[in-house]
Amino acid sequence: MAEYQTVRTQTGARSAAQIDAGLRTHMNKVYGTMSVGMVITALAAWAIAGLAVTADPSATGIAIREGEYLSSLGAVLYTTPLRWVVMLAPLAFIFFGWGRMLQNASAAAVQLAFFVFAAAIGLSLSSIFLIYTDFSIVQTFLITAIAFAGLSLWGYTTKKDISGWGSFLIMGVIGVLVALVINIFLQSPALMFAISIIGLLVFAALTAFHTQEIKNQYVAHAAHGDQEWLDKAAYDGALSLYISFLNMFQFLLMFLGNQE
Repeated sequence: MAEYQTVRTQTGARSAAQIDAGLRTHMNKVYGTMSVGMVITALAAWAIAGLAVTADPSATGIAIREGEYLSSLGAVLYTTPLRWVVMLAPLAFIFFGWGRMLQNASAAAVQLAFFVFAAAIGLSLSSIFLIYTDFSIVQTFLITAIAFAGLSLWGYTTKKDISGWGSFLIMGVIGVLVALVINIFLQSPALMFAISIIGLLVFAALTAFHTQEIKNQYVAHAAHGDQEWLDKAAYDGALSLYISFLNMFQFLLMFLGNQE
């Protein structure tokens, strides 16, 4: 409560109890928005994967498994240069579009952009339903959810200041991305294994880091009463946690997923 007391002393306008209640509401909004985004991603991935499969071998002639072939849509999404657009478009939006939206767009527009982004991620992830069994995907998702909840809870409740992790973790993310690009050409299983371990650790740490950052940002701005900013901050926090969860899930799936 010390940080809340500081805000109250500076402003004399809001009590610690009010700030505490506002923080709980803010965090519920962050987690709620993130959860809706996850549902949109899962439904989009499942729906697209269903449309990408056909029992008709004359469609494209590209077999997935016994009795199943890629449909025309699946062939376009997974075997043409369009697959790179599908994969890289969400990443480009994060680097070049999201920050501008936070500065210039309304809170409602930012929320809509987040949900569209979640649907686009679902499109890019749809291929996992063609590679891994449904059971292993669900199993890995549940394990990720449990791990994520524990890490986020620790980030929220710990008294330790972990803000200094930020620069190190960003460097870790960049290193993982560079290694992934390199391994597209090398196709090294050993390198992919190492990338998966490092990536899992980096995004696990980012889960705790972002949770504490969301909490501290709210406390720092709680006295101003700028609801528009608070709404945008909730969607920004939801995106940060969504990305951490998604990457933890993908890296865990490489270890735990059973392929068709």
